[in-house]
This record gives sequence, structure tokens and C-alpha cells, in this order.
Amino acid sequence: MPYRAIRTIIANQAILVAQPQTTVGKAAVLMKKKKVGTVMVVQGRRLVGIFTERDALFRVLAEGRDAESTPLADVMTPDPQTIHPDKLLGHALHLMFEGGFRHMPVVENGQPIGMVSARDSLSPELKEFASELEDREHIAEILG
Repeated sequence: MPYRAIRTIIANQAILVAQPQTTVGKAAVLMKKKKVGTVMVVQGRRLVGIFTERDALFRVLAEGRDAESTPLADVMTPDPQTIHPDKLLGHALHLMFEGGFRHMPVVENGQPIGMVSARDSLSPELKEFASELEDREHIAEILG
């Protein structure tokens, strides 16, 4: 349900973090090994960016950059929107939809503790959430 707290979704999640100077090639190997689509880029313990599969495709491969020498800092999404673990999945889905992105770091006390993605809702939750949005839009049209 989109009414689950994000904390429950990330409860057993092992996050993948890397430093800004980590190369894209090394990050890609880690992503493959951990079977994740996103790396949280941290400076010390503070989140400074995220690097996704999409970034690898659009900002590295499509731009002809060398993955073995390009640091994440050059191709990551800096200062990504984050969410608190006590917020609801539905809130995260709404923010991701509005922002046009598929991954959202979960941050508590300034430190990344997990990642939610659109994939977390690929189930009846997504169908229910989409249905609710359509219902709200329909009601708004009627009330006009």
C-alpha cells in the first residue's frame, strides 16, 4: 500500500555508497555486484549526490566519456531531493512523479539510510496509487 512508512520498505536494505572521486567504472561494478540501480554519493557521512543507471547511459556513454577515468562527482545528480523514513511511500511516489525521477534517497539526521524507487511500488500499490490520482483528478474536474 502507498500508506506504508518508508522505514518499513528500507528496513532490511543494504545501501550502496561511494565517494565523489570514485570512478563511474568502479561504481558500475559495485552496482552490478549489489544488484542495485543507484549509488548514493557521500562526502564523509553526508549525501552529496546520487548516480543512477540513467546517469551512466545519458551522462557517460551518450557523451562519450571514459568510465574508467570519469569521477562520479562529474556526472552525478548533485543535492538530490530526499525523504524522511517516517514519510509514506505514496508521498515519495508523488514527489518522484512530479520531479521526473525514479530514485529517492532516504535520509535521517543528515545521513543516508536507504533508497526508495519506483520499483518499490511495482505491485498492487502502483495500480492503487494511479487509480487514486485519477480519481482525484476526475473529482477536481467535476468540481472545477
